[in-house]
Amino acid sequence: MGMGAVQVFFLLQLWALIDMARCSSLSGLRVELTHVDSNGNFSKFELLQRAALRSSHRVARLTSADGGSGAVVKATDAGSGQVQASVHAGSGEFLMDLAIGTPSLAYSAILDTGSDLIWTQCKPCVRCFLQPSAVFDPSISSTYKKLPCTGELCHALPTSRCAAAFDCKYLYTYGDSSSTQGVLASETFELGSDAKPTAVPGVAFGCGDTNVGNGFSQGAGIVGLGRGPLSLISQLGLGKFSYCLTSLDQSKKSPLLFGSLADLSASEGTVAVQSIPLLKNPQQPSFYYLPLKGITVGGTRLQIPSSAFALQQDGTGGVIIDSGTSITYLEAAAYRQVKRAFLNQVQLRAADGSDVGLDVCFSLPAGASSVTVPKLTFNFDGADLDLPAENYLIADSSTGLLCLTIMGSRGLSIIGNFQQQNLHILYDLKQEILSFVPTQCDKL
Repeated sequence: MGMGAVQVFFLLQLWALIDMARCSSLSGLRVELTHVDSNGNFSKFELLQRAALRSSHRVARLTSADGGSGAVVKATDAGSGQVQASVHAGSGEFLMDLAIGTPSLAYSAILDTGSDLIWTQCKPCVRCFLQPSAVFDPSISSTYKKLPCTGELCHALPTSRCAAAFDCKYLYTYGDSSSTQGVLASETFELGSDAKPTAVPGVAFGCGDTNVGNGFSQGAGIVGLGRGPLSLISQLGLGKFSYCLTSLDQSKKSPLLFGSLADLSASEGTVAVQSIPLLKNPQQPSFYYLPLKGITVGGTRLQIPSSAFALQQDGTGGVIIDSGTSITYLEAAAYRQVKRAFLNQVQLRAADGSDVGLDVCFSLPAGASSVTVPKLTFNFDGADLDLPAENYLIADSSTGLLCLTIMGSRGLSIIGNFQQQNLHILYDLKQEILSFVPTQCDKL
C-alpha cells in the first residue's frame, strides 16, 4: 500500500471515529421552521394562491422523478379576486435557519423531505442564483474538508466523478431539470436556537458552484430530509424526527425535532397516537411512502379501485407524504371520486376557482359566518386520519369562496402540508413507522 493510500485510509478511520463520537454525544435537537410566505403580509387567499402555484410545480417535479379572515368551517358526519404576485416555482414550503463553517455563516435553507442532499451555494460561483444571505466561502473556513472519492457518501450520490482522491464532484438533479453541482465536502453545521445552537461537526454537504433552478432562491440551498445516507436525519444518526406544522395563516414558527426530542407524548391528550408502516420504493428510495387504502367523505367510504393507491412493481404509483407540497394530490381515479363526493354533499353553489389555482370551489352565502361540510377521512392500513375541516377546505369572506385543497395527479399521490397542519407527525426510520396525533402546534 502506497503512502497516499495509507494517508487516505487513516483519514477515513479518523473521520469514522469523529462521526461515532458526534452521534454518541448528540441525543436530541430542536429546530424552528419558518413558512416561506410568513413575512410577506399576504391575505389568507393570497397565501393559498401562492402555495397552490408552488405546489403545481412541486408535483410536476416529484412525479417526473416518478389578511382576510374567512368564515368558520365546521365538519360534520354525513347527515348531521385575482392576485398579481411574484411567485417562485418552489422547492419546498419551509425554511430552517442554520450556520456553516468556522467562523460560521448564518443562512436559511429549504427543508425537503423528498430529497437527500444537503447543499448550499459556494464561492467561487460559476453560476449562482441570488440568495438572501452571503454565499459561503470555503477558503476562509478552518473546518472545511473535501470528502474522498473512495468514501461511502461519494458513492451514495446518484451522479459523481473524481478528478483526484479528495475531489468528489457531484451533480444532483431534481425532477424539473433544476440541479446543483460542485464538490462533496464536510463542515461544521450549527443547528437549533439562535441563543444556544448545537455545533455538529463533519456533516457532509454539497458545496455548489453551479446551481440552476427557479425555486431555490427562497433560501441559500436545501436540507434533504429523505431516507438516504446523505440526508440530515441519516447523518445525525438519531433514528427519528418529527414536526408539527402551524396553520397556513399563522406567523408562528413550526418545530422540527430530532432524536430524543421527537416524542409524541407531549402532544397526547384525549386523542390517541396512531401509527402506520412506512413503505419503501427501491426506485425512489428517498420518498416516504404510506399505505393509503381508501378515502371516506361524509361517512361514506368511496368506491376507489385498490390500484389507485398501489405502489407498482416498476416503482410507479403509490402515496407519499411530503412537507414541501401544500396541496394534496390524488391519482386521477381517486380524485374523481373525491371531487364528485364534495360536489354532491356540499350544499353550496359551485364556483370557478381557477384564479386561486384550485379545481373545486363553492360560493359562500352572503354574510355567512359558518357552513356545514362533510368530514374527510384518509383510511390507512392500521389507522384512520380524521381531518379537521380547515385542513382540507379554506373559506375566505373577502372573495366569497370556499375551496378544496385537493387536486388530481397522474400516478403518484401526495399528502401535502395543508392536510398535515396541527398534527404532530413522527418519522421513525429504525422502526419504519409513521405516527401522528392532533396537536396545537403553536403551543408545542
